[in-house]
Amino acid sequence: MKRRRDMEIESTEIRSGIEELSMMQLLKVKLVKPDQETDANHQDIHDNNIINSHIPTMPFLSISNLVLQVLDKIGPTMAVLRQDIYQNIQRLEKVHDTDPALYSNMVEILKKEISEGKATKGPSCCKALLWLTRSLDFTFALLQLLAEDLERNMVQAVQEAYTNTLKPWHGWISSAAFKVALKLLPDSKGLITILMGKDKNKDEFKKELRSFISLLAPLLKEIHDVLGAYGVDKLKST
Repeated sequence: MKRRRDMEIESTEIRSGIEELSMMQLLKVKLVKPDQETDANHQDIHDNNIINSHIPTMPFLSISNLVLQVLDKIGPTMAVLRQDIYQNIQRLEKVHDTDPALYSNMVEILKKEISEGKATKGPSCCKALLWLTRSLDFTFALLQLLAEDLERNMVQAVQEAYTNTLKPWHGWISSAAFKVALKLLPDSKGLITILMGKDKNKDEFKKELRSFISLLAPLLKEIHDVLGAYGVDKLKST
């Protein structure tokens, strides 16, 4: 009975993620200023739009929480990554709660830290956003591989997703921890069955994954653009 409830919850979480991302897109459309496309200097406008982007804080953190749910399904082998994600979410939520109106836009949190010279010092919010985004990159890459082929070997899929996203930024300690975790992953069939949820066939599951992926891609690009514009996109773990 517990297993069946878990499967139903996971399905609802994926749909909730699609709904959350869809709502974020609608919100961003409403926030676009009518005169943003009328200026002749398109490059200046592009750069200015990036710096002044609006990334809804709490919806973004809700999406980040989906990563925790995926890692929970993979099991305790990903405990280190899960703990890191959880702490980064908590760090950003704490700052958001000090002024929910101002910090409803994640970019305002970045501006505050950068103006105070704290962006790259200690456990900053800039670092938290950077690593949450990279964790979403990893999740995006993994789900994209699964959407292409649900029969793909899970160890190989996780390894490929990790190599293309997190590995370039990890130090040797994090990389070593991942190698250990990789050996303890559940089998592909078991994980796919859990992720698909109750009463859902593989074609429906693939369609759901692709919807989530197509909505997540532009958000990740925008965040990377913002992090790059503020010069905090190349930080590595120690």
